[in-house]
Amino acid sequence: MAKGGKGPKGKKITLEVAKNCIKITLDGRKRLDLSKMGITTFPKCILRLNDVDELDLSRNLIRKIPDSISKFQNLRWLDLHSNYIDRLPESIGKLTSLLYLNVSNNRLTSNGLPEKLNQLKNIRTVNLGLNHLDSVPTTLGVLKELHEVGLHDNLLNTIPTSISKLPKLKKLNTKRNPFPKPDESETFIDSIRRLENLYLVEEKDLCTACLRKCQNARDKLNTIKTMATTTPRKAIFSNLILPNSMAKESQGDWRIHSTSA
Repeated sequence: MAKGGKGPKGKKITLEVAKNCIKITLDGRKRLDLSKMGITTFPKCILRLNDVDELDLSRNLIRKIPDSISKFQNLRWLDLHSNYIDRLPESIGKLTSLLYLNVSNNRLTSNGLPEKLNQLKNIRTVNLGLNHLDSVPTTLGVLKELHEVGLHDNLLNTIPTSISKLPKLKKLNTKRNPFPKPDESETFIDSIRRLENLYLVEEKDLCTACLRKCQNARDKLNTIKTMATTTPRKAIFSNLILPNSMAKESQGDWRIHSTSA
């Protein structure tokens, strides 16, 4: 601990440093990557870069996310995992373009999740795992575009039925929670129409290269299936009547040749 009982002094992020951390993703989006930089306080200077599509502040020492996070109106991807955050601001609900939110491995409690989360109408993936949640906010049940929800490693003893009724939910992780009955989570998960360990995306969400790769893989699979159904299987050893039958018939000749040799 530093003098005065304050925590360790984190790395100072300047606007110039932040600009150098902007990357262009494969699909042409702007990502501001400030992960693993020892940041203790949300850097205000990055508010001047609020046109980015993706923001990664994961694996730092951040304790608070300010209301000004709402200025990132283009944000589609927000990663805050592995920090010391115990509360999300109400203003996070204004990020209506957000598709992906990861706040796992923090110090969030159920009271630290704002009701305004229900305004994230386009959100598809929410990871709340590895926190201190003892209940799931019912607001998640109104997010009809949700495909994947992470609630693992919390303090949950039940899951709202509204979650199971989400029309597009494909994957739900509720492992390592203190459910009253060991099979409760399994029973709940089985009620979800999903494909285990398979991530489904729509064609419009793939970049051109990825879409072409998927289409080629699908064409190859269809070709293999067609060959398997149209090509008759040839019999193996079709002329063999009994095992070692030819060996038995030539056994006498073999003995004669062996003796004469």
